[in-house]
Amino acid sequence: MPSSELKEEGNRLFKEKKFKKALDAYGEALLLSNQDYALLTNRAFAHLKLENYASAVKDASAAVDINPNIAKGYYRRGAAYFSMGTFAKAVRDFKFAARLEPKSLEIRKRLKESEIQLRKHKFELAIAVEDDAVISKISESINLSEISVEESYTGPRMKNDFLVTKEFIDAMVSEFKQQRKIHKRFAFAILLLTKQYLIDISNIYDFTISDGCRITLCGDIHGQFYDLCNIFELNGEPSEENPYLFNGDFVDRGSFSAEVIFTLFAYKCAYPSWVHLNRGNHETKDMNSMYGFSGEICDKYGKEMMYLFDEIFCYLPLGCVLNKKIFIIHGGLFSRDGITIDDINNVNRFCEPSKDGVFCELLWSDPCEIKGRSPSKRGIGISFGPDVTEEFLEKNALSLVVRSHEVKDDGYEVTHNGKLITVFSAPNYCDQMQNKGAYIVVDSSLTPKFHTFDSVWHPNLKPMIYANPLLQSF
Repeated sequence: MPSSELKEEGNRLFKEKKFKKALDAYGEALLLSNQDYALLTNRAFAHLKLENYASAVKDASAAVDINPNIAKGYYRRGAAYFSMGTFAKAVRDFKFAARLEPKSLEIRKRLKESEIQLRKHKFELAIAVEDDAVISKISESINLSEISVEESYTGPRMKNDFLVTKEFIDAMVSEFKQQRKIHKRFAFAILLLTKQYLIDISNIYDFTISDGCRITLCGDIHGQFYDLCNIFELNGEPSEENPYLFNGDFVDRGSFSAEVIFTLFAYKCAYPSWVHLNRGNHETKDMNSMYGFSGEICDKYGKEMMYLFDEIFCYLPLGCVLNKKIFIIHGGLFSRDGITIDDINNVNRFCEPSKDGVFCELLWSDPCEIKGRSPSKRGIGISFGPDVTEEFLEKNALSLVVRSHEVKDDGYEVTHNGKLITVFSAPNYCDQMQNKGAYIVVDSSLTPKFHTFDSVWHPNLKPMIYANPLLQSF
């Protein structure tokens, strides 16, 4: 097929929101016409949609190398840099684009937003505490008895500030489905109690599936509350007889993140030994400030509540080992061989993760089919091949890695010779990816059983509505 037809095929697939297939079509076209800068900017846009920001930078850079006067190349690269939080480079590229297309109101708007974010970022750096090990202890300043519940409040109530019952959870979920909030007092109580249950858990904790028992593993939820409720409809609600492990990225992007996180935290409080929550890369300040959770919580419950979330997210454990054989983390493996579970347990998790190292890689890395290690398509973490997975498993006497972090068409994917599974539980991600969601049921045989499901109706509130306005347009 000629390059021009492959390009049109890619454009058609992109319009149909089949972004991965569009990438393939653009890639085939570029093999025939590698100097086509328009092809490169188109593929950069597809990479942006798939959150492959480093790959988008690479394609957009190649486009402007071929044609330094293509505004779209600088615009796409600026968008990728902005999405990565690299605001100075985003400003530079939007300025280039604005010079090439001075009448474009859209480019000027993106430039202005980038400049605002750059100033904000510089200010936050200037006032930041230098020691990464120090986290905010807003929890110590909250006195629940000082938060009165108005007589006009008709929502669910806790009978005791530090007792979350199934009855309360049912009433809370019902309230959420009607797009109502719970009172701040009870929201604060859930967070404070969750902290108590999380603080003493190891970075990598053990869970044993006894004979005749099981556990359900869920991947990214990303604020899709109504799809979370559907998982419970399909697979049963969490309980001692039906334990769950949620593998990070509970929040951001979807516009019902508050409802998701309060539901999961409340279940953790009710069944602390049977509901497990691992930290994802979106349980971090940087991501929350960009991708919607911070804006949503501030809108629904106020800034003080968001400060408390910043603290609580730093208590979330990093992973789990099932029956001493299945290793479960959000992102992936590491930039060097020889990492052990003990090494991960020695990491200080009670902080925001750095931009490299074990903590970062565990949250951000992705598998690939090429042996060895290579730069990440995201611009943070690494890409690791099947040999890296094999070495890690052998070093730690494990048999399988289960991770999340990437949308998959079928909701899950088995790779690395059957030794690595990705599970993603947000169907039709961001209302546009057309993927299925999935969860995995594992019993004492340690044989994963995959269950897929479609998205369900949710109120007409678009994803990313609370996110940075610039990201909404990308």
